Order: sequence, then C-alpha cells, then structure tokens
Amino acid sequence: MTEQTALADIRADGRPDAAVVRDALGVGVAVGLSGFAFGVTSAGSGLSLWQTCALSLLVFTGASQFALVGALAAGGNPFTAAAGAFFLGMRNAFYGLRLSQLLALPRAVRPFAAQWMIDETAAVALAQPTRRSARIGFVVTGLSLYALWNLTTLLGALGAEAIGDTAAWGLDAAGPAVFLALLAPMLRSGTERAVAGLAVILGLALLPVLPAGLPVLVAALAAPVVLWARGRREGPEGDR
Repeated sequence: MTEQTALADIRADGRPDAAVVRDALGVGVAVGLSGFAFGVTSAGSGLSLWQTCALSLLVFTGASQFALVGALAAGGNPFTAAAGAFFLGMRNAFYGLRLSQLLALPRAVRPFAAQWMIDETAAVALAQPTRRSARIGFVVTGLSLYALWNLTTLLGALGAEAIGDTAAWGLDAAGPAVFLALLAPMLRSGTERAVAGLAVILGLALLPVLPAGLPVLVAALAAPVVLWARGRREGPEGDR
C-alpha cells in the first residue's frame, strides 16, 4: 500500500475504514452465532422450521424472538406472547430516531435500513466519530449479523429436529442463557442494574400467578418504578 493510498483510507477522524470494518465484523460474527441457540429454542418450543426461519428473517431482533418463543413454550397465549415481544422491540424505534440523523441515508434505502435497526448496529454506528465511519459500521454490522443470524437459525432448527426432545438434552436453557449473555454487558450503571434486578424479581414472582407471557409485560414496569424512585431520592438538586 502506497503512502497516498494509506492517507486516502484514513478519514477526518484519523481512523482507517479497515478498522471500522474489523470492529463491525467482530460484533456481527460474535452475535450472529447466537442464532443457533434461537433456532434450537424455537424448534424445541413447537414452532416449525419455516416459522422459526421466518421469525429471524422478518423480526430480526434476538431479544424479542427469544421472548416470543419462550412465552409460547410456556403455554402462553400467542397474542400475549406477541405483545411482549412487540414492546420489547420498541426500543429499536428510539435507535432509529437517533440514527436517522447520524446516518442521513437516502430516503429510498431507509425502509431496508430499518430492518437492521437493532442493539448491535446502533452500538457500532454510535461509537463512530464521523458520518462515513458510522455508515460503514452500520452496514457491515447489519449485513454480517443478518446473514449469519439467519444461517445459524436454520442450522439450529434443523439440529433440534434431528435430536428430538431438546429438554432432554438441556438445550431448552440455551435461549435464556444467550439472552442473559447479551444483556449483561449492557448493564453499566447502577440504575440499569436496578431496573434489571427488579424486572427479574417481578417476572419470577408473578410467573406462578399470571398466564405465560404476562409476567414479561408486568416486569416492564421496573423501569418507570426505578426512575421514579431515583428522582425521589435525588430531588431537585439531583436533576441539575
């Protein structure tokens, strides 16, 4: 590589495009492999191969997918399970509000970009210092993650059908385990950990009482409760 080529590859932030691509691929591959656990969990909960693959192709937000199949596996009403998954996926709409300004994509491609508006693509894009690097990070993360997630979903579902009863192998715990593994690194502040802890307590406490799927919806109240308690504790001075 000549000096001129190297300088052309480094943009205003002094970071080469290759570094952005490397980081984006790292996230896409690491998270995309989790699709195998979803495929196993979904097939083990009673969904067919095409239903499992359709969820990954069309929904493409791991937390909502795991929540949906988990509620169905527990015998929950399909509408309640879908409602829980829907509200869990609403966070992606807020990512879109922020990234629409950062990426400034052409109007024609925005509907396609919306399909990739998830935690990982938002995290990679928002970590970049320039619009160019944010676009590269978003596209590479989205493309690699979407392709690998759907491929491993298919492999996981085929594997689950081949081995039969996933509970007998202990693979029914794969979904919750992966979900917790994805969630844990995101809990950085005390408030976030408090919300997660209260949500777990509410969900587990209400699990024997409410129909499957409803404890997840009620657990969502943890966020406003913790924020209200924090506001009361800090008072007007804490808001400044």
